[in-house]
Amino acid sequence: MLKEERFAKILEILLKDGRVQFDTTAVLLEVSEDTIRRDIEALHNNGLLSKVRGGAIPVIKNPLSFVDRAAYLTGKKEVIALKAQQFIEDDQTIFMDGGTTNCSIAAKLPIKSRLTIVTNNTALIPVLENHKNIKLILLGGSYNTQTQTTEGVKACDEISNYVADSYFLGTCGIDSTFGVTASFAGDADVKTAMHKFSRKTLALAVEEKLNTSETFRICPIQEIAVLITELPSTDPQLDSYRNSGLKIV
Repeated sequence: MLKEERFAKILEILLKDGRVQFDTTAVLLEVSEDTIRRDIEALHNNGLLSKVRGGAIPVIKNPLSFVDRAAYLTGKKEVIALKAQQFIEDDQTIFMDGGTTNCSIAAKLPIKSRLTIVTNNTALIPVLENHKNIKLILLGGSYNTQTQTTEGVKACDEISNYVADSYFLGTCGIDSTFGVTASFAGDADVKTAMHKFSRKTLALAVEEKLNTSETFRICPIQEIAVLITELPSTDPQLDSYRNSGLKIV
């Protein structure tokens, strides 16, 4: 049985029984307990379940892996990507983080765009490989296989070498009171550094991320220049952001 098939079976058991145990799942899937432990560790790191003694239990919040997030709410991200194009001009330097919506934005860039894009997002490499006039700078640091990004002290230090005209910030949570937040510390450090060294930060948020908050704070809402969602700018769900000094698109 392939690893991906085991993952699907484990999540199926979790949904059905509300708990997964190492021993019984190993017997059911005809693999060793060590294999199930590694599978549950990977699913735990993806935020798809919570590892506990002897197995795993469900989680309420679910920060998906990069692959899952890239396929999640794709249509809405396409709308955001199209709206974002109006804020991109030739000869700009742009920060793009590991938010999957940034891949959609990059895919919409005209083939003759002249830009410098500084990123920790390795998934942007194949998206931009045919854009000969885009200088893509990939930050160093520790590679996170789950998010397909680099992170850590080296990545943050390298960010400080640049001043970006714009930073397209992929949000994990955004709230008018608590500001922009991230689910993981490494991701938060990179986002915070990119925000600090950019002239303008544009927050990208699908409807589901609005009025939510995660553990690690990036910046207050007042420091966001533009909020881009798939919703009409007049949507009532955006009312709480209207007095924050940002532009809603």
